[in-house]
Amino acid sequence: MNFLEEKIQSDGVIKQGNILKVDNFLNHQIDIDIIRQIAFELKRRFKGIEVNKILTIEASGIAIATMLGSIYDVPVVFAKKAETANSTDSKYMSQAFSFTRKNINQVFVSKPYLHPTDKILIVDDFLAEGEAIHALIDIVLQAGAEVTGIGVAIEKGQQKGGSQLREEGYRLESIAIIEEMDWQTQSISFRHQHI
Repeated sequence: MNFLEEKIQSDGVIKQGNILKVDNFLNHQIDIDIIRQIAFELKRRFKGIEVNKILTIEASGIAIATMLGSIYDVPVVFAKKAETANSTDSKYMSQAFSFTRKNINQVFVSKPYLHPTDKILIVDDFLAEGEAIHALIDIVLQAGAEVTGIGVAIEKGQQKGGSQLREEGYRLESIAIIEEMDWQTQSISFRHQHI
């Protein structure tokens, strides 16, 4: 069992509806040591892959992306879900259905932050159905840039997102892949990975 699987076993809470709550270390309160370990593990797994920019989606992926950007010493860009008064008019836009919020988000990246020469590593905290990642891929393709890899902290292996991305030919690395979880018994099992 790796460090993230152990942390999920000890601190994660399974809720009815196939929801895993990891608020106390990943996506509400941030455990800097866990984020650091995730970032270094993703860097190790993508060794030899060219990356000049990290892309994520707000909000929970930002901590991992920022730490990883620091290790790579490259800029981090995050897709926004809401317009602000200082957003530029020129944007790459896509849509993503949120599994946990059960709504569709219009997500965007302002055009000045992505270029056709960019080699993008997409990063997020969770992968379930793959909607957010596919929206980010769409934005990268609109910019004429290249997705060189996708790094995820926790993948729900019992949902289609991971297998679909792999079938599409993307290099996907997930630190922890959940095979099964049961909210009544609070039991969880992970996919064995050869890394």
